[in-house]
Amino acid sequence: MSKVLHPDAGGTASEMQELNAAARNALASIDQRASPAWRRTSRTLRSTRSDDERSTVTDHPSFTIEALPVEAYEGLLVVASWIGEVVDDDPPYRLETLLVEPGSCWCTLELVPEAGSTSVGLTVAAQAGQHLPDTDSVRDTWVSNLNRLDWDDLDSAPQRPS
Repeated sequence: MSKVLHPDAGGTASEMQELNAAARNALASIDQRASPAWRRTSRTLRSTRSDDERSTVTDHPSFTIEALPVEAYEGLLVVASWIGEVVDDDPPYRLETLLVEPGSCWCTLELVPEAGSTSVGLTVAAQAGQHLPDTDSVRDTWVSNLNRLDWDDLDSAPQRPS
């Protein structure tokens, strides 16, 4: 619905705010019904990648970018080239990467439009035979690199800052 109701796609700011409020209410309701043990544990899932074995996956809402999804997505693409490589994408709402920093892992970023900004949900999965990096470290790597990005110059090919 956010693809349809977002102001960039022809919707209005009030429609998007109403959708965001409904999503927050739904997530809060789910969180209240979940047992405390569920909220603190990771889920084990079978990966769709044929070369992967069972992986531990952690999924946490992670950070907010003070930019609309298209610009936030472009910034994440640049940072992905610094800390790994893009494996699959669905611009501007999903980006799947294979990271080398802060450790070797799969990372999927889900972008959700907010009023004037973008919330980024982070899913981290271990590669077969690899240790799962700490999700907070993965999030912090994305955030620290995004903070070094020259947001005014996204159209040119920015070099990784020193």
